[in-house]
Amino acid sequence: MRGGGGGGDGMEDDGRPKYAQIPTSFGHELRACLRCRLVKTYDQFMEQGCENCPFLEMDRDHENVVNCTTPNFTGIISVMDPGRSWAARWLRIGKFIPGCYTLAVAEELPEEYQGICQENNVQYFPPKRV
Repeated sequence: MRGGGGGGDGMEDDGRPKYAQIPTSFGHELRACLRCRLVKTYDQFMEQGCENCPFLEMDRDHENVVNCTTPNFTGIISVMDPGRSWAARWLRIGKFIPGCYTLAVAEELPEEYQGICQENNVQYFPPKRV
């Protein structure tokens, strides 16, 4: 999938992606990033990691993909313009890149990875307890 304005390569001028990979399947292989809640397949996380959380180094690292993602999540929302979407702002994903996100995850990011977020000056919001 290509597009998104500007150059046709899907990348911003600073090398970051303009949008996240769209899940190639909507079956049991879907996983959600525990930090940003981006939804992709296991294989997509292994191939490209998480576009919002490159510091978690999920690409090509099975252990990081398993520890930083979960197959247990509720609902999916596709966001085309996160900065202008009230739903994205309400879900605290308004500053992330366009993509598919879960509405909620029940698990917390493991403490080791929360520390990595802190080291990279990136906020982590644990899931709300209901």
